[in-house]
Amino acid sequence: MIVARNLSQRYPRAGGGPPLSVLTSIDLEVAAAESVAVLGPSGSGKTTLLGLLAGLDRPTEGTVALDGIELDPLSEDERGALRAERVGFVFQNFQLLSTLTAFENVLVPLELLPAGQAPTPADAEIRARDLLARVGLADRLHHHPTQLSGGEQQRVAIARAFANEPRLLFADEPTGNLDRETGREIIDLLFELNHQTGTTLVIVTHDLDLARRTDRVLHLDAGRIARIDAGHGETPVRSG
Repeated sequence: MIVARNLSQRYPRAGGGPPLSVLTSIDLEVAAAESVAVLGPSGSGKTTLLGLLAGLDRPTEGTVALDGIELDPLSEDERGALRAERVGFVFQNFQLLSTLTAFENVLVPLELLPAGQAPTPADAEIRARDLLARVGLADRLHHHPTQLSGGEQQRVAIARAFANEPRLLFADEPTGNLDRETGREIIDLLFELNHQTGTTLVIVTHDLDLARRTDRVLHLDAGRIARIDAGHGETPVRSG
């Protein structure tokens, strides 16, 4: 589902001098329906890697293929269309549209699908209502984000992420702004939907409990893969 080869990212320094190397020679494959956590200290390149794998940014070197499609030859519009069709996102700060209700926020990805792939308005509304019910918000459809708790906002964000029935879902610190109990509920919900839909899941996190629930745990250090462990508390499957 994801194939990254020799992925590197460097940025020019404001004052000149050698470029800042954020990622170096990353090789990674993620299978369909697999869940992978990305761990590492601040500045290790976790969010940068997520952005490259999702096609939000272009690498300095290397290639990424999503669901068998090479990203490098695609224009920005083509990348956007690919994400709209096959990719969902969950972020630490929720990124809900404040002027829209929970129901309207979940409808947004469906309205962005290309003509011929988008459901009818009636079917889109049924899907949005169903997803909000599945995340426990059937009675909060017409509330705006400011009327919802942090946990409720993240539930809306998860419903929105699954609205277009993505083949891939990228989550960047999905429990980072939540208390421990609420974070645990969000984790349970994320994996429940992951198992139900067979969506491939890549999660950047500092939460070790969350990481252990994935199939594999990728440890980044200074922009390189330090090791990859098996999830579910198993022994390491590879190191180096």
